[in-house]
Amino acid sequence: AATKLASAEKLMYFCTDQLGLEQDFEQKQMPDGKLLVDGFLLCIDVSRGMNRNFDDQLKFVSNLYNQLAKTKKPIVVVLTKCDEGVERYIRDAHTFALSKKNLQVVETSARSNVNIDLAFSTLVQLIDKSRGKTKIIPYFEALKQQSQQIAAAKDKYEWLVSRIVKNHNETWLNVSRKMQSSPEYQDYVYLEGTQKAKKLFLQHVHRLKQEHIERRRKMYLAMLPQAFEALIPDLDEIDHLSCVKAEKLLETKPDFLKWFIVLEETPWDATSHIDNMENERIPFDLMETQPAEQLYEAHLEKLRNERKRAEMRRAFKENLETSPFITPGKPWEEARSFIMNEDFYMWLEESIYMDIYSKHQKQIIEKAKEEFQELLLEYSELFYELELDAKPSKEKMGVIQDVLGEEQRFKALQKLQAERDALILKHIHFVYHPTKETCPSCPVCVDSKIEHLISSRFIRPSERNQKNLLSDSNIDRINLVILGKDGLARELANEIRALCTNDDKYVIEGKMYELSLRPIEGNVRLPVNSFQTPTFQPHGCLCLYNSKESLSYVVESIEKSRESTIGRRDNHLVHLPLTLILVNKRGDTSGETLHSLIQQGQQIASKLQCVFLDPASAGIGYGRNINEKQISQVLKGLLDSKRNLNLVSSTSIKDLADVDLRIVMCLMCGDPFNADDILLPILQSQTYRPSQCGSSSSV
Repeated sequence: AATKLASAEKLMYFCTDQLGLEQDFEQKQMPDGKLLVDGFLLCIDVSRGMNRNFDDQLKFVSNLYNQLAKTKKPIVVVLTKCDEGVERYIRDAHTFALSKKNLQVVETSARSNVNIDLAFSTLVQLIDKSRGKTKIIPYFEALKQQSQQIAAAKDKYEWLVSRIVKNHNETWLNVSRKMQSSPEYQDYVYLEGTQKAKKLFLQHVHRLKQEHIERRRKMYLAMLPQAFEALIPDLDEIDHLSCVKAEKLLETKPDFLKWFIVLEETPWDATSHIDNMENERIPFDLMETQPAEQLYEAHLEKLRNERKRAEMRRAFKENLETSPFITPGKPWEEARSFIMNEDFYMWLEESIYMDIYSKHQKQIIEKAKEEFQELLLEYSELFYELELDAKPSKEKMGVIQDVLGEEQRFKALQKLQAERDALILKHIHFVYHPTKETCPSCPVCVDSKIEHLISSRFIRPSERNQKNLLSDSNIDRINLVILGKDGLARELANEIRALCTNDDKYVIEGKMYELSLRPIEGNVRLPVNSFQTPTFQPHGCLCLYNSKESLSYVVESIEKSRESTIGRRDNHLVHLPLTLILVNKRGDTSGETLHSLIQQGQQIASKLQCVFLDPASAGIGYGRNINEKQISQVLKGLLDSKRNLNLVSSTSIKDLADVDLRIVMCLMCGDPFNADDILLPILQSQTYRPSQCGSSSSV
């Protein structure tokens, strides 16, 4: 039956989004008169209201219930505003419901949207008995479930926003359209409404913007020390300047705009400059922030520390130079206690001092060696009575050390006895073999310097000729004379050919060379045994001996060969590279005979100014006189000599006998006087011209 309701002009609400915004939505009003009503929700406000007595409200509700009960329609008691509910009011409301035929009670909160649907579904179940009975959940349990549901929906919605929104310049209008069909968006809007969804979007965008600004700020702050290094690297200029005064100084620097940009609007992080990705210059107003001031102070401190460390280095070097305890060769462990103090340890690591000490030791050792070399030259008479092999005995070395022992330059190398003895032996070797290579001043020997000066200034071939020389196919060919007696030359030639390829090619350092051998065992004055033929121009000679007789044959043959070319323009055999090798007799590898042959060979090599190789051991194959390593050593030496000769001149080597004027200069190696000052007046003369002979020191 219809029920008459006295609620005329009462507005009807359909959505919580309309609360407080009634004017923005379509308005529907309750009609006046009789309506068909199937059930009633009897609402009781359980919050603490202003100027309102709960007992009076409960009395009103009790009278209202008596009227509704007459309709015999289902009634559900709804407790509202439970989010602010008073415990006594809730208890009294439940007591009221129990007293009225055990009415069902649903605790709700419209503000929190808790159990609102449950109140209506409970009433519907009472109206339609065919529906399953609804379980009534207490407010706090329902609130907990709803909070969990909202939290899960919020997480999914935030994940959706973070996946779609990557730029802080995105707008809600565009993004909400993209998310319209996503269930994550729909579920959250259903539970919390569009405004909260928009609020979370704006929070995400704000977070993106702050992260973007922070990245830019870190980039600028990382560049700031580099800008300080480039613009204000001098401590004297900024040592007493505050950060504010330093800013003014920075503006005066020529490269200021290379590092900084002055914006019309500030602060920089509130302007469009944050999105100007092409301009990486530092906003100048960043200098007014505390991190920038801290970086400026750190720059000042760094410059002060660097100056202090430099001062410590200088002080340490001065200590080394003035300390009488620092001598050549003294280990760091012994010297440390004499030169280190607390200030040194405070400013620099010990490894730095060790490096400085090592460099200082290198300097004083070199100086001590130079002074010791001068001492050896002053006592040159000590080395005149040595044997030709230039190997002094222990007794002779003792005499030398006794004579030099009182000299301070000798004592200076006390901790470097091995190197001191080596210098003595090197000096002895130089006395008996005075060449550029054995010179104590090598590689700044005066001979080398003069040759380099002349060749580099005046005898350098043109690019075209040099290219032709380097590309000459003759550089890939080696012509070798093998001089020996009683079959030694032929045997070695056969052994070398056995190491070659089928077409007489030999591999040196990965490159293949054509090898032409000319074994000679007879009288070299006969044409058949001549070193040189119209088709054979030797590049070197390998001299073999295994007895006194064969050694004498080698010496006589070399002398005869040289004598035969004296006075001739093609006398390059005088300078032909020689290598003297002792070949062991079969089964004879030791004894007095071998030792005697070695000594004789060394003396002859010194006389002929050629290379002497130690006695050859057995080779790889049976019956070998010389091993493959020695053969490669000889051929490589000849190849290097051949290259050097080809680069100096494309003509054959000629003797200096044709020169018109000889100038003998005596210059001491190591003398600070420049050789250029002596040679230039001659070399700059208008009548000067390069010599046609192959010598690198003749004009």
